[in-house]
Amino acid sequence: MSLFVNIRRELHLIPELGYQEFKTQAYLLKYIQDLSQERLEIKTWKTGIFVKVRGLKPTKMIGYRTDIDGLPILEETGLPFTSTHVNQMHACGHDFHMSIALGVLTYFVQHPINDNLLFIFQPAEEGPGGAEAMLKTDIMKEWKPDMIFALHIAPEYPVGTIAIKEGLLFANTSELYIDLTGLGGHAAYPHLSNDMVVAACALVSQLQSIVARNIDPLDSAVITIGKITGGMVQNTIAERSRLEGTIRTLSVDSMKKVKTRIEALVKGIEIGYQCQAEIDYGCKYHQVFNEKQLTREFMNFLKTQPDIHLHECKEAMTGEDFGYMLAEIPGFMFWLGVDSQYGLHHAKLTPREDAIDMAISTITKYLTYKGND
Repeated sequence: MSLFVNIRRELHLIPELGYQEFKTQAYLLKYIQDLSQERLEIKTWKTGIFVKVRGLKPTKMIGYRTDIDGLPILEETGLPFTSTHVNQMHACGHDFHMSIALGVLTYFVQHPINDNLLFIFQPAEEGPGGAEAMLKTDIMKEWKPDMIFALHIAPEYPVGTIAIKEGLLFANTSELYIDLTGLGGHAAYPHLSNDMVVAACALVSQLQSIVARNIDPLDSAVITIGKITGGMVQNTIAERSRLEGTIRTLSVDSMKKVKTRIEALVKGIEIGYQCQAEIDYGCKYHQVFNEKQLTREFMNFLKTQPDIHLHECKEAMTGEDFGYMLAEIPGFMFWLGVDSQYGLHHAKLTPREDAIDMAISTITKYLTYKGND
């Protein structure tokens, strides 16, 4: 077992939610501080970490970002290194992301290149979002990269495959929470109450009309209500109900249009069901848009690597707050094949660990090429 596979397993044991990654940060800092410090500068922000590797003859700064948080999921993999934190799991592969970043960092501590490198260990990608906040820090203003890139594991691709495309890769996303409040009462006297279960059901049906009738068929959008709660017991009229879901669109304009229509439909529910409604869009993520020239250059580099299969993929409706960084800094994100039967955010996600050393090797070769040109 390689060092970085073992690191992945140790990190997999201790997943933590956004801005609560205290053990994770401590683990990362100990590893980084045990490296040669001759060319390193380390700064922390909340539970995140910035690590600058000074180059030999720097003309630019190249950034590499990894996310570090886990998800509120009870792990069901049965692995000997199953999460030790109840109802928390690295079900999105951030343990892979961190171990790969540490592998790349270690290489360049030992084999410096001409240009400066900045490694960003970002908290709270899964929510409430750490990328946008890190961008606004004084540290980032001082060490702002000239370009930046990142990866995300992809269970649907085999190990050895890297999937990427120019332009839009991940969608604009927004959480959606709608609270409805009416008048509760006895199940035998519905005429004396305003039933919020009925109102919620009507609203769910109406929300699905937005994509079908308000979005250009050549564009794409998704509204998903993943959770509904309401009522207290079977023989009462529910006074309150709550809808929780997500919005995903392939354009900023469509996101605005969807939200405008949601607000209009919710006003109609208030009038029709004599209730009060509140909308909260929660965490909102900007689209991941890969800069054309840098992405094409990376793809051309991958074509020279005999052990890599380059796949030009389509855009996906997944969300990633790395999009905020790409909105301000030219760069790209790519999918790393890890060949898991179970997908992202699944309690049985089991990525193949041989993808870790392959990714470290590929990224170090790319940065050596890019950082010495």
